[in-house]
Amino acid sequence: MGLTMAGVALGLTGALGLGRFIAGLLYGVKSTDPATLVVVSLVLIAASLAASYFPARRAMKVDPMVALRYE
Repeated sequence: MGLTMAGVALGLTGALGLGRFIAGLLYGVKSTDPATLVVVSLVLIAASLAASYFPARRAMKVDPMVALRYE
């Protein structure tokens, strides 16, 4: 989650800093629209949680001795 939060922080900083350069490409949305930035950040965080939670949950169900003997 640390890498995700660092990525979100860098992405928001970059979006706010470079927003005026792409303002001409956006139609109906301001380049610094807070709702858009928050929704995109929350979707990224949720995807990161799902991508790490389910494999970790599956790995916790494996007996450590079975996993060590397998390798």
